[in-house]
Amino acid sequence: MGDKITLPLAPLVASFGVAVPQLSGRGLGHTGGTLDKLESIPGWRARLSNEEFLAQLGSVGAVVCAAGADLAPADGKLYALRDITGTVEAIPLIASSIMSKKIAEGTASLVLDVKFGSGAFMKDYDRARELAETMVRLGNDSGVATRALLTDMNVPLGLTIGNANEVRESVEVLAGGGPADVVELTVALAREMLDLAGQPDADVEAALADGRAMDSWRAMIEAQGGDPDAALPQPRESHPVLAETDGVLATQEALAFGVAAWRLGAGRARKEDPVVHAAGIDLHKKPGDAVRAGEPLFTLHADDPARFDRALESLEGAYSIAPAGTELPERPLIRTRIA
Repeated sequence: MGDKITLPLAPLVASFGVAVPQLSGRGLGHTGGTLDKLESIPGWRARLSNEEFLAQLGSVGAVVCAAGADLAPADGKLYALRDITGTVEAIPLIASSIMSKKIAEGTASLVLDVKFGSGAFMKDYDRARELAETMVRLGNDSGVATRALLTDMNVPLGLTIGNANEVRESVEVLAGGGPADVVELTVALAREMLDLAGQPDADVEAALADGRAMDSWRAMIEAQGGDPDAALPQPRESHPVLAETDGVLATQEALAFGVAAWRLGAGRARKEDPVVHAAGIDLHKKPGDAVRAGEPLFTLHADDPARFDRALESLEGAYSIAPAGTELPERPLIRTRIA
């Protein structure tokens, strides 16, 4: 729902000859993490040796893989201490945990997408800004040129929530299409990254339009054993939810939709739980869109239809339709840039 941006962003930036190493994780909670999404591609593997990692970075330019146990090993021990001392939400400790791994990667520059809102770890904008400013300061003090964008996650990003369906959406972006908000954030982050890499005038939109970014995506997936042409997992069952009245979609609560996707099987409750790659939600409308009674607002997907009732429970009151002609307040996706 929020971490999908890595999928189109890494190959897009790599298409300009910039090395993009991305060490990612699996999701715990609402939806799958970046690795869960990519593992919905047949054959793709997350674990690479150091030699494979460096070879792919040299040949393809983009690597998204699991972090090894030897990367910032003290962080795991500190996190366990934070867990039992009630300091998981302490901003200095969050910042040091994130940045220790980023700095240990050995990158020369770093652009952070720090989210706030109901669908983010940081619900409050001011706390998210404090976290972003702390991480930017830590990065710059450590010799890594660091910037951050603060982005709004009160509304789900894009039109998909899940794993396989988010991969499908990312491929649409790389093919020059995709939802406007996903494209906007991908392009903005790519521009920041390329500026730090010495290419301030790079034509990012052209790379999406002419196939260069897609070529990088295919090479990145193939290098890790995946088949970019293989069919992605399809759900066994689907349940559309229809608008009950005409009007304009006024609200769409990111957290509730994330919880619904989790209940459908797209996320996990425990670290060892599997995810259902085909489970999730496709959104047909976003806030501000006109709707007519009987039109589908969103569709739930699961392998087990027994999951639909619990998912629908979490969505009670999570969306609303206002009378036609209602003007909604402006909510910029990118709120602040910190450098």
